[in-house]
Amino acid sequence: MSRPGPKIPPLSVTGAQRVLLEGWVRRRATAQALALRSRIVLECAKGHSIMEVSRRLRIAPDTVRTWRRRFIERGLDGLCGKPRPGVPRKITDADVERVIVKTLEERPKNATHWSTRSMAAATSMSQSTISRIWRAFALAPHRSQTFKLSTDPLFIDKVRDVLGLYLDPPKKALVLCVDEKSQIQALDRSQPVLPMVPGVPERRSHDYVRAGTTTLFAALEVAIGKVIGSLHRCHRAAEFKKFLTKLDREVPASPQDHMILDNYATHKTPDIKRWLLTHPQFTPTSASWLNLRACAIAPPEGLQQPRTRGH
Repeated sequence: MSRPGPKIPPLSVTGAQRVLLEGWVRRRATAQALALRSRIVLECAKGHSIMEVSRRLRIAPDTVRTWRRRFIERGLDGLCGKPRPGVPRKITDADVERVIVKTLEERPKNATHWSTRSMAAATSMSQSTISRIWRAFALAPHRSQTFKLSTDPLFIDKVRDVLGLYLDPPKKALVLCVDEKSQIQALDRSQPVLPMVPGVPERRSHDYVRAGTTTLFAALEVAIGKVIGSLHRCHRAAEFKKFLTKLDREVPASPQDHMILDNYATHKTPDIKRWLLTHPQFTPTSASWLNLRACAIAPPEGLQQPRTRGH
């Protein structure tokens, strides 16, 4: 006849302890070890045996037994582990909170955002400490993003129409994404390029000559990735109409032509509207990102984008 094992003391948690333990489990910033210990205590508090908790959490029974005992003996403090040897912590939680609040709610004088150096000077901490705090809380004051909301009342319907043409176009349908890129600088080197010779790479002069600007109109045939483009000196409806005429000549006629454009004013003059009457598909207002951006393709050789100093 087998002898029963030692009786383990019951484990119970108060309401305040339960709230804190559940918070440690849910919070993303909680260390994984502490989150696991909190789950062990919460499962044990439900009345499950050590073997049942071990099976549920897929951990060793001795691990469950250890942290169950420590919680009974020391409460929540028992889950934080034993103090380790080393230099005592110098940056307190209050210091960390002060840096975070200052980063989120204040702005430095004569600057658009905080840097690690300016924040270190303002809080009397080291630059490396500020960097560690920012990394721990995923703060990056030097970065910013923009967004824009469409006010188009038919936004959802138009998005579905455009995406439907991309993902499941009608049979034998021709889907074109049309866009333009204006103010392309036509640049050329001030001296002829010296060709490569054995032992010497191709060489170019450091400076260049501006030859004005031009506009690239382009259409991307979505199904095969073919691009049809043309260059014009101006960026007006007249030039856009010439480009559409070129599309008529180069693209085979189809009973189901679909052209996706943004809401630029050049695309909506009366003359252009008459041409587009049978096959337009405008993107919603403030949602030109739905166009596959045919003109984001690199300009033809000899044409370069305006240069920005430092990039």
